[in-house]
Amino acid sequence: MLLRAVKGQAKNLNLSNKGLSSLPQIIGKVKPLQTLVLKGNKLKDLPQEIITLHQLENINLGNNNFDDIPEIIGFLFSLVSLHLFNNSIHEIKPTLFNNLENLKLLNLNNNNISVLPREINRLSSLEFLSIDNNCLDELPIEVCHLSKLVELHAANNRLTCLPHAIAFLGDLKKLYVQKNFISLIPEGLSKCVKLEVIDVSCNQVEIFPNSFASLPIKELYCEQNNLLRHLPVKSLQDVEVLSLKEMAARFILTSLRDSSSLLRIEVKYNQKAQDILSSAKECCICGKPFLDTWLECVRFVDARKVIGTKNNSGIIPLRGLLCTYKCFNSEGHDFYGIAQIETNESEL
Repeated sequence: MLLRAVKGQAKNLNLSNKGLSSLPQIIGKVKPLQTLVLKGNKLKDLPQEIITLHQLENINLGNNNFDDIPEIIGFLFSLVSLHLFNNSIHEIKPTLFNNLENLKLLNLNNNNISVLPREINRLSSLEFLSIDNNCLDELPIEVCHLSKLVELHAANNRLTCLPHAIAFLGDLKKLYVQKNFISLIPEGLSKCVKLEVIDVSCNQVEIFPNSFASLPIKELYCEQNNLLRHLPVKSLQDVEVLSLKEMAARFILTSLRDSSSLLRIEVKYNQKAQDILSSAKECCICGKPFLDTWLECVRFVDARKVIGTKNNSGIIPLRGLLCTYKCFNSEGHDFYGIAQIETNESEL
């Protein structure tokens, strides 16, 4: 088959399931080759001659015996899709991504990868990233620099959280992070305004961001989580005393909304003040800004009716932050306070 490919100067070559333990060097003579499928073999490395395939756009190395990703891959400048699923890869060398600016699809499923290198942000054209069934403890913040990313698959890893900078993934439409240990959905996810499908099932999620309801989500999967339930209990309200810092911050934040305020000019030239005020939030009821003193509340919504999901996700809790007990005790809202209930071991 390889000889025929050389003679006919083939553009596509499928050598799947041929029992190959090495790829013949003659592969370098198939200059017009655009697609090379080598899945289901016993390959551990690639010949140096593959670097001469300047038109190679798609390579499938799934179901082989690679312990590391061959460095030669990093010199295939025209590569658009790269499949390396079902191997034994445990480490990715940072230099691998230096020249793969055209790569749109990267499939690393079913390996032993524990760390994604920060240099992954060099894959500036990446639209599809799949790293299911690996050993990742976290996603580096650099993943959030992949501005063209449309699908992110990171199921069945060891993730405990998602990066807050996920808000920068403006084109993200599908997010699959099921079977991890995620307990908090970052507020930034609400800024992924194109998000249509999200799977966070089999995690430790308790509550979703309040602005989650404004996303165009069509499918939401959140089964087998620790979602808050609507169980009424008696509670007492703490005495509400704002610190001087909080009172000053609220006054300044409110003033900044006035375009004619002199404080806008003062804050503009005060970097320390900007850093402090950058963490400000907005009350879900009155809309007024605040800094650090707030009440965490929850409202329960029907995902299909309120968010518009097509699948039956049921009732889900949405997180809301309120600025004062005055807002909490006002009428016309559907927020509940979140209570920590102590349970005796004998009752478990």
